[in-house]
Amino acid sequence: MGGAKAHYDGIFAFSQTDFTEDLNKITVPVLVMHGDDDQIVPYGRRRTIIAKLLKNGILKTYKVFPHDMPTTQAETINADLLTFLRT
Repeated sequence: MGGAKAHYDGIFAFSQTDFTEDLNKITVPVLVMHGDDDQIVPYGRRRTIIAKLLKNGILKTYKVFPHDMPTTQAETINADLLTFLRT
């Protein structure tokens, strides 16, 4: 929950900011999780680029999972997170 202006500013910031240099500096393993039916942040080529920019990035795409997949698909997401954290 939050104000409309704050949400707009946040969306604008993450969609217009180039994080390439920052992502290249991250060396720890990172799991990039994304549902391909996300209507808020549509799945696209950008997800694969982000995972590739991370030195130890892993992209996991979920077929027909929505933006709120940690809530609506908690069992699957939590299991995958635990698996990732244990490796």
